[in-house]
Amino acid sequence: MKTFSYLKFIVHIIISFLPLVITKPSNIYLDLTHVDSGRGFTKLELLQRMTFRTNARTTALFTKTVKPTNPLSTPIHPGNGDVPYDREYLVSFSIGTPPQSVMLTLDTGSDLIWTQCVPCIQCFEQGLPFYNPSNSSTFAYLSCLSDLCTSLSMAACHQQCFYLYEYGDGSATLGSVSTETFTFGSKSKVAVPDISFGCGFLNGGVFVSNESGILGLGRGPISLISQLGFGAFSYCFTSLFGSKSSPLVLGPATNFYNNSIKSTPLIQNPTIPSLYYLNLTGITVGKSLLHIPSSSFALHDNGTGGVVIDSGTAITVLNDAAYNLVRKAFIHQVNLPIANESITYLDLCFTSPKSSGNVEVPKFVFHFENVDLELPRENYIYEDRSSQELCLVMISSGDTSTIIGNYQQQNIQILYDLQKEKMSFSPAQCDKL
Repeated sequence: MKTFSYLKFIVHIIISFLPLVITKPSNIYLDLTHVDSGRGFTKLELLQRMTFRTNARTTALFTKTVKPTNPLSTPIHPGNGDVPYDREYLVSFSIGTPPQSVMLTLDTGSDLIWTQCVPCIQCFEQGLPFYNPSNSSTFAYLSCLSDLCTSLSMAACHQQCFYLYEYGDGSATLGSVSTETFTFGSKSKVAVPDISFGCGFLNGGVFVSNESGILGLGRGPISLISQLGFGAFSYCFTSLFGSKSSPLVLGPATNFYNNSIKSTPLIQNPTIPSLYYLNLTGITVGKSLLHIPSSSFALHDNGTGGVVIDSGTAITVLNDAAYNLVRKAFIHQVNLPIANESITYLDLCFTSPKSSGNVEVPKFVFHFENVDLELPRENYIYEDRSSQELCLVMISSGDTSTIIGNYQQQNIQILYDLQKEKMSFSPAQCDKL
């Protein structure tokens, strides 16, 4: 009996370290790491980098088409500490049997899942070894008649399906359309077979964060959330000036629902179907509901305008009409002189006193359909005592576009419910979830 009990104990220990292979787990828990986390940047440097990335992302996100690109001629930017153009959060998991580690950029603004693969004809530098399909027993090429192949706007067939996927910032990946077993999990390991993805062997563009590819979490049929068939996912971004990871849950957020949660409808844009649009009806600064024309946030028939919520944009970008009124309201309500020049690269900064204690600032509320989302002070104000600056952490898009960035999403649990076509918000201490 003792021997049998001992064997049961050993088997239990072994099984605990093995992934549970199921076709549709109830939830998958992952950790998100910010691209600048743990790299020794000061708060000022972090904000400067966020502002730089936001300007690049705004241009890229609404670029529906780019000129045909030859990835062989696309300049590669190695991971040498340069500012990543529009990369914000990284997620690690494994591909293949046995598992091979990958680290992909989370992107709610695109659909394709892809990683760099051996043999790499042209690849950018990454921190992990390249994924090698010949070392996996579960790798398979997809046929030209597969759903993924037919869903791609730029695909070609020569005995198997090949793809070319381009991004608005000029980055591109070219490779084979394939399937693999993906092993996920920060709490417990879960292996999911037959996930379709791009095995990229020609990759170029702006990749400087040691990532190995991109994890598309958009609304299209080839994104990870669509392939898993969950119909929902949620995340909660921890403080951007901290070092803790942020939780990402693929599947329904069981700890999310309570009577105080309010939801707003998700809107679809047929012109850019991957993006998540919301109906923003107004903005309050302090006690003033700003007189922003309702047409300012409208999604137009030609696909322009509208309001997008995005994981890959650092700082909220307001359309010109809205930003000008927000700026004017802050100037009127903040009892401080405007700084002539700011080292933050932000547009509106004030000269703050050196005295201790927070300067009083007006509240800021986004009025979405059915939801009034009042932001915590740290989600829209940056204050630096050493430089005596207090800044509004929002910028103008220069056109009719509005994007709710991840700076404004800090410590708010956000649920994307694709089955019910709604988004829910819940204030949270994200590093405690």
